[in-house]
Amino acid sequence: MRYLHTMLRVRNLDAALDFYCNKLGLEEVRRVDSEKGRFTLIFLAAPDDKSAVAASGERPAPTVELTYNWDPEHYGEARHFGHLAFEVDDIYATCDRLMKAGVTINRPPRDGMMAFIRSPDNQSIELLQKGEALPSREPWASMPNTGHW
Repeated sequence: MRYLHTMLRVRNLDAALDFYCNKLGLEEVRRVDSEKGRFTLIFLAAPDDKSAVAASGERPAPTVELTYNWDPEHYGEARHFGHLAFEVDDIYATCDRLMKAGVTINRPPRDGMMAFIRSPDNQSIELLQKGEALPSREPWASMPNTGHW
């Protein structure tokens, strides 16, 4: 397992970048603008982590992901924190082990690539398959979402 990122929702992208970059000292390492999804993702890294980020391949890590939704949205107190993300060697085996241990799989890995679980304190945790998506298979392919993430 490899730690990837923590996602934080931001209401004002300029203010967030001023805080995280100019004041805290993080540096932008990647940006994704989605016209279709109407959002911007900005991945930030601590200066001492930039070499690890550069060497980490397709999923730069360890980073802080700022998520800016172009349309105004009220998140309330608990929705600013998005999720932790971990890359796993086998998403099906990981989810099976967690489910057998009593963990609810909120968003099953139907696509062989991504799943979401929740901690006992209701923090969302994203699990991402290392490398290419695994072929879709049961029981995951037809398993419905449970709760929210």
